[in-house]
Amino acid sequence: MSDIHIRKSGQAGRITFTRPKALNAMSYEMCMAIDAAMRDWAEDDAVKLVVIDAEGEKAFCAGGDIAELYDTGTKGDYSYGRTFWRDEYRLNARIFEYKKPVISFMQGFTMGGGVGIGCHGTHRVVGESSQIAMPEVGIGLVPDVGGSLMLAMAPDHLGEYLGMTAARMGADDAILAGFADCFIPQDGWPALIAALEETGSAKLVEDAARPAPEGKLRTVREDTARHFSKDSLEDILAGLGAEDSEFAASALKSLNRNSPLSMACTLEMLRRLRADGPAIRRALDLEYRYTYRAMEKGDFLEGIRAQIIDKDRNPQWQYAGQAVPASAVEEMLAPLGAQALTFEEENA
Repeated sequence: MSDIHIRKSGQAGRITFTRPKALNAMSYEMCMAIDAAMRDWAEDDAVKLVVIDAEGEKAFCAGGDIAELYDTGTKGDYSYGRTFWRDEYRLNARIFEYKKPVISFMQGFTMGGGVGIGCHGTHRVVGESSQIAMPEVGIGLVPDVGGSLMLAMAPDHLGEYLGMTAARMGADDAILAGFADCFIPQDGWPALIAALEETGSAKLVEDAARPAPEGKLRTVREDTARHFSKDSLEDILAGLGAEDSEFAASALKSLNRNSPLSMACTLEMLRRLRADGPAIRRALDLEYRYTYRAMEKGDFLEGIRAQIIDKDRNPQWQYAGQAVPASAVEEMLAPLGAQALTFEEENA
């Protein structure tokens, strides 16, 4: 497949995104190719570890390829999207639960679906150009691909802040928030990958780690703890609106751009995960409840229209300028019954 290069090299299973002009956006076919390789390598004693990287300087993987999702959804066909998300989430769980080291090198943009591939392994490497984000609320979704798990575990309610504002994280920010493990200068990545292939030893990654330049999140932890610990989206908006500070103004500007329904559901998801004990399958199950309904009942198609298709940047969100009813949140996150996400293939 020309969009992705999957092979064995030395003692490593190797996955490289190879569509840099598209910011290495991941199609359904690419997702399934990764899944098949991960299955094979799990049983292959010659593969000691898995290395995931990407061509180009701009992006590791800037998200899922959503053109097909929009095309099918606007025709009233929700099955393609539901299948894509279901199988993608199963892959996310497979990476998280993998029995061998999974090492990702995430330069440039790592967003959405890229987080699901790059941020669930055992050794998550970031460098000088890394920009990691969960921007889903800007297109009428919720942080998914297991991202809600890391957001729920982030300190000082940074998770609510990141998930609801779609703020980008540099290397140090990503390590602080739990999306990455170590900073390694990018000029050393090729030699390190070659050594990993040769030795099959993931300890080389830890040995190469260096202190990351201090990021922005460390300076706003008190702000996020104060504002984003509140019980509802409306309370958060009111608190930010009442404060005259650079943080409040910036956060409020971001929140006012995004889907109110998506933000309210994100807040509820993180609270549920934190209360019940964060776990990858629980997180993915909650996410799938939303994405399963996102085209039919959420703001997803409108968000894609405004941001990607028409590019008028003027989405007509449900509940714009008003409180999101608790019943709407409950409806989006209600159990799916027979359509619930399952992981039976994980145990096959």
